Amino acid sequence: MDYAIALDRAFDALPERPAEADARLTIPDPEGETDGAFTRLTNVRAIATAVSRDPEHLFRNVQRELGTNGQFDGQRARYNGSFSVADFEDAIDAYVAEFVTCSECGLPDTRLVTEDGVDRLRCTACGAFRPVQKKPKSTHTVRETVESGQTYELEITGTGRKGDGVAERGRYTIFVPGAREGQTVRAYIKNTSGDLAFARLV
Repeated sequence: MDYAIALDRAFDALPERPAEADARLTIPDPEGETDGAFTRLTNVRAIATAVSRDPEHLFRNVQRELGTNGQFDGQRARYNGSFSVADFEDAIDAYVAEFVTCSECGLPDTRLVTEDGVDRLRCTACGAFRPVQKKPKSTHTVRETVESGQTYELEITGTGRKGDGVAERGRYTIFVPGAREGQTVRAYIKNTSGDLAFARLV
């Protein structure tokens, strides 16, 4: 058999060489919308699909990176505070590094599994696995603040012990008498104490 023909057959039999990680992992740019005291990430599901992860898991970890609270309705994520596209990019990059990229080969061909109660990242490309470390809440500073004498639009996300509506803005928990969970209200801040604020409907 001719050497050149044998060499061609050997090359044809080899598996395809994996593309570089950057070429294989294409993540949509985050799309943010400011909505009063909140910022929406409108394409969280598309980003989660691109990295083959559960959208709720991505939402929770971006929330942790931003150091804020939020809500996820299955399609769009909403975070308390004002955040830029760059803030979301940084949070998503941190998520990909922790929950998607293999620390051994650098490829995104991984599965997030729970074994013996421990979350692990298993690489299907090289076989490596590692536990996923739970990082502490980010120290990212939420720029939103609350000032006495100012009026804000707030989403009531809970109910206090006395039946007052409860909202979050930045590091503040705000109590609004007469407001109900699920409402979006305008409230006048009467006073603040530490991380608490007390308001009335306007």
